[in-house]
Amino acid sequence: MSRIGKLPIAIESNVKIDVASNNLVKVSGPKGELSLQVDPDIAVELEEGQILVKRPTDQKRHRSMHGLYRSLIQNMVTGVSQGYKKELEVIGVGYRAEVKNGVLELALGFSHPIYFLPPEGVTISADPGRRGKNPMITVEGIDKQMVGQVAAKIRSLRPPEPYKGKGVRYVGEYVRRKAGKTAAR
Repeated sequence: MSRIGKLPIAIESNVKIDVASNNLVKVSGPKGELSLQVDPDIAVELEEGQILVKRPTDQKRHRSMHGLYRSLIQNMVTGVSQGYKKELEVIGVGYRAEVKNGVLELALGFSHPIYFLPPEGVTISADPGRRGKNPMITVEGIDKQMVGQVAAKIRSLRPPEPYKGKGVRYVGEYVRRKAGKTAAR
């Protein structure tokens, strides 16, 4: 039995869940609404304030989907009740980040500024940073996958380099540093 799949999902009081006959799971809460089409082989049941995800057999395909759909539904419940947030740090001399009219404007050492328009359902805010502090970018939303994808896309615009550590990185991310060239003797 799947260790993750067999765990029940607790439903908070402010979250409403609807499972349609065609295995369409709709989760709504104070932050918004999400839906997921679950494979017809996997059964989703509501019982006494919790959700149970069950599989019909022990086939490899059913075992793999069991834990997957349980995790996806858990992420939806958490997203509509609390939301998800990723923080990025912009490190480098002259590197800037600011939000103008909902569009993230980045200066990352290129000859031109980079404009990033977030997808629907994701909000981006930027703290420009004061003297001695690095600019911070915060990505927030209810869809865990979308928040992670947007944060990864912003990081990929200038990933941290190993010599000086300049670039965009997640808060708390460790960047392994390399020694540079040594001077000739």
